[in-house]
Amino acid sequence: MWKAEVQVTLKDVVFDPQGNAVERQLDELGYKGVQKVRIGKYIEVLFDVKTRAEAESQLDEICKRVLVNQVLEHYSYQLVEVL
Repeated sequence: MWKAEVQVTLKDVVFDPQGNAVERQLDELGYKGVQKVRIGKYIEVLFDVKTRAEAESQLDEICKRVLVNQVLEHYSYQLVEVL
């Protein structure tokens, strides 16, 4: 079994209103060293397949077809074998 930990973030050219709101709030709270905040998504997916290659193949397809808007977002993932 394999566990995928997927991180989805907005591309740098995409405006992030949530990140900007958090950034302003942090500044108001006195965290003056914070330069930029971007908000993203974290998703876990479990695969009951035998090989890493099978899990990666399915995960890439799932990300591209369901989890990620590739026009606006980037994604990266870690794949860990679960015993």
